[in-house]
Amino acid sequence: MGTQNEEYIVEMRHITKRFPGIIANDDVTIQVRKGEIYALLGENGAGKSTLMSMLYGLYEPDRGEIYIRGEKVEFKSPSEAAARNIGMVHQHFKLVDNYTVGENIVLGIEPVKKALGFIPYVDMKEANEKIRALSKEYGLEVDPTALISDINVSIRQRVEIMKMLYREAEILIFDEPTSILTPQEVEYLLKIMEDLRRGGKTIILITHKIEEIKKIADRCAILRRGALIDVLDVKTTSTQDMANMMVGRTVALKAEKSPAHYGETVLSVRNMCVRNEEKVQVVKDVSFEIRAGEIFAIAGVSGNGQVELADAITGLDPIESGTVTLCGKDITHESIRRRTETGIGYIPEDRQTFGVFQDFSLRDNLAIRRYYKEPFSKNGIFNFQESEQYASVLIEEYDIRSGQGAKTIMRSMSGGNQQKAIVGREIEEHTPLIIFVQPTRGLDMGAIENIHKQIIAERDRGAAILLISLELEEVMGLADTIGVIYNGQLLKIADAAALTSQDVGRYMMGVTEA
Repeated sequence: MGTQNEEYIVEMRHITKRFPGIIANDDVTIQVRKGEIYALLGENGAGKSTLMSMLYGLYEPDRGEIYIRGEKVEFKSPSEAAARNIGMVHQHFKLVDNYTVGENIVLGIEPVKKALGFIPYVDMKEANEKIRALSKEYGLEVDPTALISDINVSIRQRVEIMKMLYREAEILIFDEPTSILTPQEVEYLLKIMEDLRRGGKTIILITHKIEEIKKIADRCAILRRGALIDVLDVKTTSTQDMANMMVGRTVALKAEKSPAHYGETVLSVRNMCVRNEEKVQVVKDVSFEIRAGEIFAIAGVSGNGQVELADAITGLDPIESGTVTLCGKDITHESIRRRTETGIGYIPEDRQTFGVFQDFSLRDNLAIRRYYKEPFSKNGIFNFQESEQYASVLIEEYDIRSGQGAKTIMRSMSGGNQQKAIVGREIEEHTPLIIFVQPTRGLDMGAIENIHKQIIAERDRGAAILLISLELEEVMGLADTIGVIYNGQLLKIADAAALTSQDVGRYMMGVTEA
């Protein structure tokens, strides 16, 4: 056995890992060649991140063996993995906000010199020089003296990549690296990966985005519910086949919807202006309306005021000027509860802060909209049985996967399953207006297909839908009407059928008609 391993830089054999109530990895074997881009494709909770966390030393397998360059290893910590030249960029970055880029990169392995021969100090000047040279070599464009708190997410991600390169990692693991990037930033990241591969690095890419795998990966391992389904050559496998294997059934890659039937105006926003916490005006004189039975989608690059716009409509952010009318009622200065009672369902962008209580159970999170009403509550007494039943219906209908059913604590669930719980809870209220902000971010194809169907079903029921998404494909696939936001202004509002994705992309970059 010993000699044949040499062609693989990473070999994970018969890996099994269990957590309470769940088998995360079930006898999985993968073999990665030096210098290839190897993708791990699977739905949320399929076991992709768990598998890579074992390669990175965060967990130890219950069974199975790991070989690096043909030699058996047992990592007890990430630093042991790093010593074998393995690095990982996590989905949620691990950076210190009030440190500079350079300080974050050298953290833990600071280059120490001695002043006057005996006083130790960190030589940041030398470190920054090395970082600049690495940054140039791989086209990463990072300034080592910038503060982390001052840079956007795509540059933060480059800092995480630089951390690995600075530590001379040869095997680079990327965990869902594009889930928070705009289409333009995704292109740039894929180019960086190509450059890294050309520089001799081996890349393992955890993702559920098949288009990206098609663009960049050589081979692709498909995981489903913890088991390895197949390892495919990407060039010779169709997108549809990959999607079907990943989900375990035939998946519709495009949302199907019948023509819209519009009713009365449900939401009317007039001349709205909103300032952010820094008192900068981020929504500028925005006006639009949404009718019953209409999906009004706002397209835009991240950070152009779309989240503040949604938060102002729901009452999370104060409105500086302008009016918001819902079902003919002025709600501009109403409390959040009065607005939800009048008829708003809200799926927020920051699901972990505003969407759920992390330390509550799934059952309690699903009951949040109803706990104070009958039949959930009578004379101030909460009916646990009612909320148990309600939770099991939603878990089934929205395919919410959790180790211990309704009792599962929210924090222990994957981000994608938390998202399904929020979407299910809000849709089930069947409110006149539902606001979806990034509803499918971090979800896999099966879940995306399901949520798209639910959004269209709500629109067909007669709800007014406000959809805010950074995924241009999602906007083009679902919208009846599209508004493009740039720098806080709605540059264009048009019937979706009258716009191509190129048109929308141009407005997103601030280009108006010549």
